[in-house]
Amino acid sequence: MSIPINVEVLNEAALLLDRDAYLTDLLSRVTTTKSDGWLQDLRDGAVNWVRHSVIPNTREEEWRFTDLSALKKVEFNLGTFNETSVEYFVLPEVSQRLVFVNGVYAPGLSNTENLPAGLIVGNLDVLPGEVVREYLAQADSLRGVAIGEKEVFTALNTAALNDVAVVWVGKNVVVENPIHLLFVSVSGESATISQPRVLVVAESNSQVTLIEEYISSSQNEGVYFTNAVTEIWVNENAQVSHNRIVREGAAAFHVGKTAVTQARYSRYHCNAVTVGGKISRHNLEILQTGEQTETTLNGLTVIADSQLADTHSALSLNHPHGVSKQLHKCIIGDRAHGVFNGKVFVPKLAQLTDASQLNRNLLLSSKSRIDTKPQLEITADNVKCAHGATVSQLEDNEIFYLQSRGIDENDARKLLVNAFATEIINFIPVPSLRESLLKTVTSLTNK
Repeated sequence: MSIPINVEVLNEAALLLDRDAYLTDLLSRVTTTKSDGWLQDLRDGAVNWVRHSVIPNTREEEWRFTDLSALKKVEFNLGTFNETSVEYFVLPEVSQRLVFVNGVYAPGLSNTENLPAGLIVGNLDVLPGEVVREYLAQADSLRGVAIGEKEVFTALNTAALNDVAVVWVGKNVVVENPIHLLFVSVSGESATISQPRVLVVAESNSQVTLIEEYISSSQNEGVYFTNAVTEIWVNENAQVSHNRIVREGAAAFHVGKTAVTQARYSRYHCNAVTVGGKISRHNLEILQTGEQTETTLNGLTVIADSQLADTHSALSLNHPHGVSKQLHKCIIGDRAHGVFNGKVFVPKLAQLTDASQLNRNLLLSSKSRIDTKPQLEITADNVKCAHGATVSQLEDNEIFYLQSRGIDENDARKLLVNAFATEIINFIPVPSLRESLLKTVTSLTNK
């Protein structure tokens, strides 16, 4: 018995493939080395998704303030490992360190010795495939429309998946010292793309502190693109303190996705600081899968010149007694453009939720710009929720007050700007990193 072929359907499906020539070109430059069956299936699914997708544009609601046309003008080549020094970026208070250079694991620059019992830190080789596949690239499958559909840059990262920075914290393990995940971009003669991936699993009753940092290794302001994805699983009664620092080069592009899944009684604390990149975007998605979770999101964006920095967060509270607090600050100078869009979803099942969200913005120039949109979507009827946004410049009376105490006008402005930033920077648990970030903020705002 022959089955009739619908030629029109086949032609229509063919037209949907390779819809974006730029994405197709990026896919053609992907080189994969690991060929495990399940990993190849994962990549194949992501490749198929990318071939049916297009680069977001300003006609889409989620990207209407972030124009990626400058990204599409650059032809990127696959980043490869380059010898470099990370001595300047080493945190003296941190002993465990994973280093990736242009997306390639650098064991010679890393330090994974003397790990406490129950803690695994390394690349994809440290865990058996059947353990990793339970969590890797599984976050999207749990997320419905409320938290956001599968996104093209995440799929592009999965399509290029060769290796992963892995942090696995066993049951009842409390890791006293922070773990440093350092992703270094070494720019060369041509523009390069690297797509680092992070998988963090905190099993029940465990605690861990992470420093996830993206930096450029040299003062040579070369063009490169970092497309990063981090998946964090916070299991029952576990606690993760996550510090995400972006200090990319001035000509760099950075798109990052952080997908966090919180089980009941878990606690997740995120401090996200962005001070670099020509265009940077951070998509932060939190999904609550059990009751009585605690979520704290602190963010700081400091940009100048003509930089664009975009933060999109989505917090889906699906169970009762959840507590969340979000404070995101932006300091914007010169002709820079900041974007903040924060969503909090509280459906009917999430009774007795306590959620607050605040975006505070400081404009240092008449030409600087901020587009802010805090959002609450509530269908539960017994909750405590609040959200808001403020936009201001430095107050003349505050500057005058400091001048009346013997501080000149320029130093008064520096003091006020640093005080605005310090509220977030002080949450970073590593003193040397706090000091370094404050120096970076001061250099950017003094331009």
